[in-house]
Amino acid sequence: MIAAITAGGRVSGDLAAAIGTTVKALAPFGEGTLLDVAIDAARASGAGRVAVIGGDEVRAACAGRVDEVIAESQDGRENIRKAIETGADEPLLLMTSDMPFVSAVGVGDFLARIGNAGIALPLATADDYERAYPGAPPHVTRVGRERIANGSIVFFAGGVAPRALDAAQRLFEARKSLVRMAALLGPRLLLRFALGQLRIDEIEARARGLLDVDARAVRNAAPSLCFDVDTAEDYRYALAHRTHAS
Repeated sequence: MIAAITAGGRVSGDLAAAIGTTVKALAPFGEGTLLDVAIDAARASGAGRVAVIGGDEVRAACAGRVDEVIAESQDGRENIRKAIETGADEPLLLMTSDMPFVSAVGVGDFLARIGNAGIALPLATADDYERAYPGAPPHVTRVGRERIANGSIVFFAGGVAPRALDAAQRLFEARKSLVRMAALLGPRLLLRFALGQLRIDEIEARARGLLDVDARAVRNAAPSLCFDVDTAEDYRYALAHRTHAS
């Protein structure tokens, strides 16, 4: 399995001031950075090769720690394409570099439960997420009667990622917003979402049709796969939570 980690995101304003850099992946965390956390989790969960998509600062920061650094583009969607194409015919684990609590345990549990899926995304229950991160900034959304937190990793079976590149790229970009995801999946699902009637199995079925593979949401995933840093508030919470947990 190859792990491809996107690390090209730039930030500004309050978040840049809080982390002391404009490269979100290089935000200090623990003894290293958010990127270090992602690399460690990828290695420990069985990735035989780790590739990182990033710029010169990222290349310098992970020198000797990864197998390849792929030059970033100014276009975020292009960076996702580069990450997805890294998989070629091998299984691919696509990861973001802003998950402060991601671990081999959480990733391993997710991988162990994907079965024969061609593409899989982890979902944590809202109860599990809120129990793991009490008082955290809101990252939970509602799908019909369910409240869930979306993961920031995606698994592609061998050969699936390049074959379904365009649709997979758009779905990955929309992963944090079920409104955007439902819109990509068609007007009927968007309407059902707006009415509070959309079910996760309907999203899976539509994704299977778009990608021509078994697309699966892995339920009851580790909340650590779903907490990511989008704001200064997220980052400050992560630092405090880590200190408290220690």
